[in-house]
Amino acid sequence: MDGPWVGTWRPHPRRGPIVAEFNTPGPKYWIPGTTGYTGHDPTRDKAPAYTFRGAKGLLAESCSPGPRYFIHPSITKSGKHVPPTALVTGRPKTWIKVTPGPSDYSTDKANKHVYSSPPVHSMVFRRKPLKGFQTPGPGTYTLPRLLGPNTAYTHANPCYSMRWKSSYNSCFQDLAKTPGPAAFPRVELDVYKKRAPKYTM
Repeated sequence: MDGPWVGTWRPHPRRGPIVAEFNTPGPKYWIPGTTGYTGHDPTRDKAPAYTFRGAKGLLAESCSPGPRYFIHPSITKSGKHVPPTALVTGRPKTWIKVTPGPSDYSTDKANKHVYSSPPVHSMVFRRKPLKGFQTPGPGTYTLPRLLGPNTAYTHANPCYSMRWKSSYNSCFQDLAKTPGPAAFPRVELDVYKKRAPKYTM
């Protein structure tokens, strides 16, 4: 062995600064806790937190009337509660009505509706003769036409109308009333040909 060194390692000058030579920040930084609601570690799951409220403070001015007004016990939220009671009054007056007795009814006429009976014909006077109706005679009605259009119940054949001869291109046509060549204006070329570009000065 050559000296206190083991192997081929020998001390050599360092190449750069070492972190251990510098001072650490110490207790300046701290790890957030995992309990509570505020300042919880964001890398850990947070359990639900519940708060306990204190007693509610009294209002400055009370809106209830207090013991100033007395509410009757029979008044409820749905109205006045009235128990069933019996009224003690006098006997009502009764008006005696004259009703028909048993002898006022005749049931003999109802036997034909209850028991079987032969047919009965009633005898009545002859009725007065009816007044004569002023009905129209046979010559009042007319039969619908059978020829021409718009017939009532038969098939209508085609109809042709007769009119006079037209005076167009005939010897009776007055050609002097027709417009001459100078009566029509000149048609622009842009109407029936490709329009050329226009320029303004």
